[in-house]
Amino acid sequence: MGKNKIHRLVVRAFWISLIFCIGFSWFYMKQVIPDKLNIVAEEEEQFHFSMPFDVTLHSDSEQVVLNNGSNIPSDQIHLQLNQPFSVYSKNQGSYKLGLKLFGFIQLKDIEVNVVDTKYAIPCGSPIGIYLKSKGIMVIGTGDVTKKDGMTTEPAFGILQSGDYIETINGTPLKDKESLMSELNKIGAAEAILKVRRNDESIDVKMNPVETEDGTYKLGVWVRDDTQGIGTMTYVDMNGQFGALGHGISDSDTGNVVQITDGSLYETAIMGIEKGTFGKPGVMSGIIYYGPGSTLGSITANTEEGIFGTVNDRFKQTIKQDAIPIGYRQDVKKGLAYVRSDVSGKIRDYEIEIQRVDYSTTHKSKGMVIKVTDPDLLALTGGIVQGMSGSPIIQDGKLIGAVTHVFIQDSTRGYGIFIENMLNH
Repeated sequence: MGKNKIHRLVVRAFWISLIFCIGFSWFYMKQVIPDKLNIVAEEEEQFHFSMPFDVTLHSDSEQVVLNNGSNIPSDQIHLQLNQPFSVYSKNQGSYKLGLKLFGFIQLKDIEVNVVDTKYAIPCGSPIGIYLKSKGIMVIGTGDVTKKDGMTTEPAFGILQSGDYIETINGTPLKDKESLMSELNKIGAAEAILKVRRNDESIDVKMNPVETEDGTYKLGVWVRDDTQGIGTMTYVDMNGQFGALGHGISDSDTGNVVQITDGSLYETAIMGIEKGTFGKPGVMSGIIYYGPGSTLGSITANTEEGIFGTVNDRFKQTIKQDAIPIGYRQDVKKGLAYVRSDVSGKIRDYEIEIQRVDYSTTHKSKGMVIKVTDPDLLALTGGIVQGMSGSPIIQDGKLIGAVTHVFIQDSTRGYGIFIENMLNH
């Protein structure tokens, strides 16, 4: 092989490696550096991002002061490998920081929200949850047997899993029973369904099919509500609550259920099945439905959890004190506590925060945690279904909530930053 050819190969390999390194670094910094930061007014907050290259951070507002011990003016600082920096603002509001690679390539903008000190009560108590879907949710389509004995699937290719049927011929639908009633009124005539699909409203035309028992059907499996057991994460000073740390999804479609409203109810934990390798544990309990057992109202079911307002009945059960909110920059690896009622009494159990992801890519997976408390391990084997929403406390601050358990290791799981729940 000639020297010129070897030289060309070396040069080509160099440029390919350089492009790969720059591309990887770009992607890495896009992922590791958050799009949003929350800081408390008149308190200097320190941040620390691992940088593969030097970058420049600059403030577009005189209200936000940057500092990293260098001689660069306070509106612009140079971030180097493993070098912390601080942000300070006297006034509340929303501001922007710009991040540039090599000092001139615009990488991203970081939104800085300057807030007053927030407090909330970490609860850890079990709650019964009932949600009413916004419209009649389509789970799937299926065969129906017509009056003549033939089978057909009238909704196939017309309605989809995850659709919400809102009206028939202009008549609003409250529940499954109202859907069945309207279908029997229409008979075999054309029915115009107003359907919400991917947040868009569309009209779907179908003819109900008369079945063997004389009723009319569309050939769809539907659901109008859902329920379950979870854990209350926090209640703020105004009685607003956040729970679960992740949305309630339909068990068949996997989609977060879109709701009109819902309620919290008293619940009693009857038993705990410990988690084993490949099989998460679960808390089993009874939900006490009824007006005398209501604990609050649910107004939102989101990817960050369920939210609403607790009533006086729930407030009277709270024995814990309010503590400050810790933002993502306050979270660090090491000792923390998870608050839970799995033993029948609310108490704090030791955990270890093993990894912190400061980016906003996975809203409900900002932390990897490991249960280390021998009492909790003896009770549950680690994290079990039903513990979602259990508050995580570190250095006297509410920093997050348990969201998921690792299937292959029930002692470990994910946690969400509390600020993601507060900003839902």
